[in-house]
Amino acid sequence: MVAPLKVGLAGLGTVGGATARLLQKQEPEATIGRCGRPIELVAVTAKAKSELDALGLGPVRFVDSPTKLATDPEIDVFVELMGGSGDPAKSSIEAALGAGKSVVTANKALLAKHGVALAALAETKGVALNFEAAVGGAIPIVKTVREGFAGSTFERVYGILNGTCNYILTRMEQAKLSFADALQEAQRLGYAEADPTFDVEGNDTAQKIAILASLAFGVQVDGDAVFVEGISSLEPEDLEAAAELGYRIKLLGVAVRTDQGIEQRVHPTMVHLDSPLARVMGVTNAVTVDPEGFTPITLVGPGAGGAATASAVVADVVDVARGVRVKPLGRPTATLAGSRRAPMQRHEGGYYIRLSAVDRPGTFATIAKHLAEEKISLESIVQRRRNGAPHGGDDPQAPPPAPVILITYATTEDAVRKALREIKNRGVITGNPQVIRIEKN
Repeated sequence: MVAPLKVGLAGLGTVGGATARLLQKQEPEATIGRCGRPIELVAVTAKAKSELDALGLGPVRFVDSPTKLATDPEIDVFVELMGGSGDPAKSSIEAALGAGKSVVTANKALLAKHGVALAALAETKGVALNFEAAVGGAIPIVKTVREGFAGSTFERVYGILNGTCNYILTRMEQAKLSFADALQEAQRLGYAEADPTFDVEGNDTAQKIAILASLAFGVQVDGDAVFVEGISSLEPEDLEAAAELGYRIKLLGVAVRTDQGIEQRVHPTMVHLDSPLARVMGVTNAVTVDPEGFTPITLVGPGAGGAATASAVVADVVDVARGVRVKPLGRPTATLAGSRRAPMQRHEGGYYIRLSAVDRPGTFATIAKHLAEEKISLESIVQRRRNGAPHGGDDPQAPPPAPVILITYATTEDAVRKALREIKNRGVITGNPQVIRIEKN
């Protein structure tokens, strides 16, 4: 029989445990049929041996440190599922690559910070660095962009890349929950961490879109080059207004080619209800690729969870067993362009703006004047009366502010911010305006 591919696995948490089980379920005959050789999990490492014992696996050797496992002469491929942007993940992957072993990882944080250097090391050693599970869980978006569209030029790659945020927005819309109540529900169901900041403020999505931007546009992976806004400022009335106007609000990661370079951004976004992304609800993820010359393609699937992520990890291991070796970032790292934060003031598109307008003569004239000065044209205006709202200004007899919703035609971020700053300075609105960008289909 042909020699098996021997796997060493670091990390036995939710994803690591599911991966270990899935690897041990592989029948030798099946893997030989798929990739020409059996795959065998031979060694693992974790914080404590009790984690291995709890899984009830077959005979698997326990190694007491990730670096020792990474350089273990008995393994052919090192699977890193510990997480974190630094050590021990970074040092152990470097050790494995340096020893001429292929690496499979789901570590988006590490790739967003050190992906270029690790990819360069893998290239030098002629081994694989596979990371399908780092973006989109079970959605095969890395291979789709890097290999399936290797002959295409991209205009845009964008999508819903965080199931926690998508669940919260779904519940805010469907059940009219506040952000706080929807988040609490997500935590109770296990969809959100005890400290959800990294997810709800957009940082998780930023790391993933930075990886996709590198694959699609040939720029260096740099999570710090992404403009980031989260969803914590959204209110149920924003989602209700969006629906009335024919939109749905999603937290999107977007990488797009512009005249100023590659724009990478994460923020709440209004998408048309007829958009494929608008129909993606709950914890599901979706990514749309927009190649030059033909219709965009959307991939939808589970973006998190042990089983979904483990399936992507094992698929990467199967590629190693098959002898598949591609440049980790789709092209030689030496040819990757520099990456820098896009100047969002130059971003162009439509905008949703919600204002709390003081109910007195001249308010709308003032708003219209400053919008016109920045050459902002309006597609629609909706005014509501908010029952029970606090009164405007210092006069307790004054009527409460009226929510006013504006939808603009394409304009620039800079123009919108300048107009709103002047409007607020004139005292015709209370509180801070809510601004949400509109993404074209």
